[in-house]
Amino acid sequence: MQPSYETVQEWTDKIEAEMKRAGYWRDEPLPSEMYNFSQAFAMDTMPFSYWLQFIFIPRVRSIIDEQGQFPSRSMVGVQAIREFDGDDNADELVTLLNGFDDLFDS
Repeated sequence: MQPSYETVQEWTDKIEAEMKRAGYWRDEPLPSEMYNFSQAFAMDTMPFSYWLQFIFIPRVRSIIDEQGQFPSRSMVGVQAIREFDGDDNADELVTLLNGFDDLFDS
């Protein structure tokens, strides 16, 4: 069963707020060439935090706005554990991203 759009929006807002609080939010847009990625999480062109801000969050919000179908599962929390390993500043962000994944584990 898919989570409600409202629930996903709440989690997305929390993730964005935590990224800003922790200093992972970028004010400037990305250079266009960074969007030419071929690997999961755009690992070949941008840091994970950029992927969260410029790919993940806008995509989730687009699905909400269009009342579309969410993917059947999320692995963003698992990737966050890998990417932010040893970064104590990211602890709450990792917790939130794992909570986001849990929304789709029913």
